[in-house]
Amino acid sequence: MRLLRFSLTTANLDRLGAFYRDAFGCVTLHCRDVSGAAFESLMGVSGGAHSLMLGLGAQRIELLQFEQPGAPYPSDAAASDLFFQHFALVVADMAQAFGRLTQVAGWSAISQPGPQHLPAQSGGVSAFKFRDPDGHPLELLAFAPQQVPPAWQSMPHGPLFQGIDHSAISVADNERSIAFYEALGLSVAARSLNCGPEQARLDGLVAPEVDVTALALTQGVPHLELLCYRGINRGAAIALRNNDIAATRVIFEGEHERGLIDPDGHHLLMCRESKETLQLFAAPQGVSEGS
Repeated sequence: MRLLRFSLTTANLDRLGAFYRDAFGCVTLHCRDVSGAAFESLMGVSGGAHSLMLGLGAQRIELLQFEQPGAPYPSDAAASDLFFQHFALVVADMAQAFGRLTQVAGWSAISQPGPQHLPAQSGGVSAFKFRDPDGHPLELLAFAPQQVPPAWQSMPHGPLFQGIDHSAISVADNERSIAFYEALGLSVAARSLNCGPEQARLDGLVAPEVDVTALALTQGVPHLELLCYRGINRGAAIALRNNDIAATRVIFEGEHERGLIDPDGHHLLMCRESKETLQLFAAPQGVSEGS
């Protein structure tokens, strides 16, 4: 099973695309309109969308601006909220990557006061969480030199922003979510309990204790992580529509195009095609290619 790409809903395709190019060096792969009955049924929306596909290393990020916009990202969101979902950008040098980010306007910090170095029991990584101009949470992730996972060891002298390591989602019931994703073909690869002052500064929360469960796919990278914050009442599952800004989609390779929603309301898509985003739904006219 493969994780093909990440899909974000945006209120302003041009602005968000420029941010990802300027901040992380993403490249434009193509820009097109997506529409039709199959697209509307899959997404549960009326009307089509403008789609921009970006590349970062071997990974793909899709930005969708729907013709019928939904709700903005909640302004009072916290890292422990059930609709929290980020993807982690692997960087070769945290100081340089953070310095580049500070030169680009529009983002806001989650981590305070800056990048945090987590203790060994929490992975021993350096990390920084923040939000893009639409409010989507992201993470910069730098591995310790002697602890670089095999998937990233092939780029010791590669670009500053190397690719996407994982997507992390907040869940209310760890075992329930593990069972759901195992049924899709993922498997538990690692578990840890992250806590302490470094985690508090990373998440912007008071004394968090978070069970982190890494779920592996057959392809290795990117993978999925579950974040289950202890002692926090998160209430019922979220109810997001695909045109809501907070509705981040993880897109897996599958035999049939279909949408799924996990026990906490996170959106998933299964797609046959791995070469092009929503290829079956691309409008036959007015398709423009970027470079």
